[in-house]
Amino acid sequence: MNKVSIIGFGRFGNLLYELLQKGFEVDVFDIDSNNETESVHFVSLEDALKNDTIFLAVPIRDFEELMKDLSTKIQGNKTVIDVCSVKVHPKNMMIEHLSDEVDIIATHPLFGPDSFQERGSVMMMEKVRDQHDRYDFWKSYFGSQNIIIEEITADQHDMMAAKSQGLTHLIGRVINDFGTQKTNIDTVGYQALHKLVNQTCNDSWELFEDIQKFNPYTESMITDLNQSFKKIVNSLD
Repeated sequence: MNKVSIIGFGRFGNLLYELLQKGFEVDVFDIDSNNETESVHFVSLEDALKNDTIFLAVPIRDFEELMKDLSTKIQGNKTVIDVCSVKVHPKNMMIEHLSDEVDIIATHPLFGPDSFQERGSVMMMEKVRDQHDRYDFWKSYFGSQNIIIEEITADQHDMMAAKSQGLTHLIGRVINDFGTQKTNIDTVGYQALHKLVNQTCNDSWELFEDIQKFNPYTESMITDLNQSFKKIVNSLD
């Protein structure tokens, strides 16, 4: 296996390209990308689907339509790997729309262009279907990039992510809306808030919405957070 494909070339698609090109030739298809970019090998969707392993790095809101489109186009000895920030929804869409002969690996790299570290970043992985025995290869490859692999199910991921990633992005957006201003007497904690705002708000608003809307556990997290906020504020009385 010396060639792989990426479908979708947004901010994370760029980072994924950098990770994969260390070991492979990488074909990229993106409906909005400029095919004249010299450093990236853009191909047609038809050509991208020829490779054995195909990474899907499209917005969560577009995932179902992509699966419907690819349902008759991906056939045979293929492995499809998604990198969505929520997992139950894309996993279900892949199972529903992809042929039984196509293998599925659900992943969530818990880092992005602003938070990736050369050592110690974490990636969640779930072996959904592995008839062609590629799961262990990809687990080993990403491990070789100093990425820590956490093997959990999509449902376990979303349950935990609602109270970690979902909460982090929600708080970052709330604080950004509230407004913060650096002063000469900033505490370490306040500086951490600035860092949180910068990190979360560098991602698109669409990603923020998708993280909140497509995770089945986010609604209860927001309800519990509101109750805790009211409880603490009321305790001041």
